[in-house]
Amino acid sequence: MKQKQQEKPQDKRDYENNGESWLRGKTIGRGGFSRVSLAMTRRVNTRRCNLPPIMAVKWAEMLQSDKLQEEREVLADLDGCPHIVQCFGDEVTFGNNGFYFNLLLEYGSGGSLAQHIKRSNGGLPESEVKRYTMSILEGLVYIHSRGYVHCDIKPANIILVPSSTFAFTLSSRKRTIRSYCYVVKIADFGLAKKVQQKKLKRGWRGTPLYLSPEVVRDGIQEAPADIWALGCTVAEMITGKPALSCKVGSDISCILFQISSGHSLPEVPSEMSDEGKDFLNMCFMKNAELRWTAKMLLNHPFIAGDGI
Repeated sequence: MKQKQQEKPQDKRDYENNGESWLRGKTIGRGGFSRVSLAMTRRVNTRRCNLPPIMAVKWAEMLQSDKLQEEREVLADLDGCPHIVQCFGDEVTFGNNGFYFNLLLEYGSGGSLAQHIKRSNGGLPESEVKRYTMSILEGLVYIHSRGYVHCDIKPANIILVPSSTFAFTLSSRKRTIRSYCYVVKIADFGLAKKVQQKKLKRGWRGTPLYLSPEVVRDGIQEAPADIWALGCTVAEMITGKPALSCKVGSDISCILFQISSGHSLPEVPSEMSDEGKDFLNMCFMKNAELRWTAKMLLNHPFIAGDGI
């Protein structure tokens, strides 16, 4: 009989270092130098607390929080867009003999788009894909207009946030069930950069499977790179698997060679509508200068047509 894998015990820091108006809960995500915890607000809708009842708090030790503080600055510049995760501010806390920088963020109770795709067991309906794609495009239009490139668009960095609640009663059991309608929002701006900012030493930021040819080949990572990654995300929503086909266990250098050489391009799902296939072709233009912008794609028949 297969034994159930033992869960990793919670670090006691997960429940310490509480903020002035919030209590830290369990860890729901981890990164290189930061982790994300649930947080519950102590006082809601008072003069001293304008925070929502539940938040996601992204935090790191103060001495390792440079990237997190940069992310805070980016989110401050992008404040006000309904298609981008909302930031409620930041706070420094003390506990476990150290100081911690905390970024207070909107909580995506529906999980990530990656989790939603995985739960679908084979991909999402095209009507749902259109709706999510429109929201992501609206977010990208705003990000690019403010002079930023996200650099890591992928399903794992898109969160599902409830937009409305529907309540209905099961007559047989006489109990009320609540069903949520979710909208998607772009999150995780830890790798975002200003347009035409100088290259990194390794030449690129982000996740290999979602990188465009010019990023890997030339180290040029501007707004068109986000569009390529969007195309990969759309294809993945349809099929339930990554758009770039590669062997299980392939190392990063092999994947990067495939992308830069153009020998292996993201697959356009055969089951998509003609409008959907054309939309992805506009995202996957090898020449970044010919690739459609987010604003142009919002007017593409796949998005602007009927059926959303």
